[in-house]
Order: sequence, then C-alpha cells, then structure tokens
Amino acid sequence: MSIEYKINEPVTTDQFIELLVNSTLGERRPIDDRHCMEGMISNSNLTVSAWSGSKLVGIARSMTDFHYACYLSDLAVSKNHQKSGIGKQLQILTQEQLGPKCKLILIAAPAASQYYEHIGFNHNPRCWVLDRESSISS
Repeated sequence: MSIEYKINEPVTTDQFIELLVNSTLGERRPIDDRHCMEGMISNSNLTVSAWSGSKLVGIARSMTDFHYACYLSDLAVSKNHQKSGIGKQLQILTQEQLGPKCKLILIAAPAASQYYEHIGFNHNPRCWVLDRESSISS
C-alpha cells in the first residue's frame, strides 16, 4: 500500500464526509449537515492529508497561528487503513509545519486517550467547552 501525504491539498466536502463516515470520527461530527461540513473543511488553515491513489484515506485538519497554538480539530483515518502508522505520520507532518514554539492541541475521543499519551502528548485537564446553544452568563 503506497500512501502519499500532501499539505493543504484541496479536499472536497464529499471526500471529507466520506472519510469521516469510513472512520470512527463520523460518529462525533455533523456529517448530515453539509453546510457545516463544507465550512469545516474550507475554513481550516492547515490540512495534512493521506491519499491512496486518488482516494482520501486520512486527514489531520487544524486551525493555527503557526507560532503559538495549533488546534488539531480532526484526525481521521479510514478503518481499512488504521493501525498502519498513517495517523501518527499525519500528526508528525502537521507538527513539522509549525514554528518551534507552537503547541499542538487536541481533544481526544475517550477511547483514544491512551493512544495520544503513548505517542508523547501530555494530558491537560483545563479544557472548557461552550456549546453553541449555550450562552455566556453574566
């Protein structure tokens, strides 16, 4: 299996949705909201993708300032290609795009916590989330 990695290669909304459906990440993303999915992929300012021929088989989708913080919002690898090092390589290539002081930040799915610790991430319990239907209290 020959995998080609690309930085900021255009990914269509359909390719993105298909990959999420074919990975475990589709369960936790609004794949039925095409407008939202289109915005997610088109407004990312750093994507690293993995391709088997013309088929998208993995993606690391991030938002970053390239100097201080990079939020890796989606890391997805198709089920047929998992456990082959693609996810790890996507993260390595993402980090290589960042400046020397830039932190790589992500929110892990509960089942993936041990994976991230195993490859060198530190756990940080200080994350807070405000859902869109919630309001900031006065």
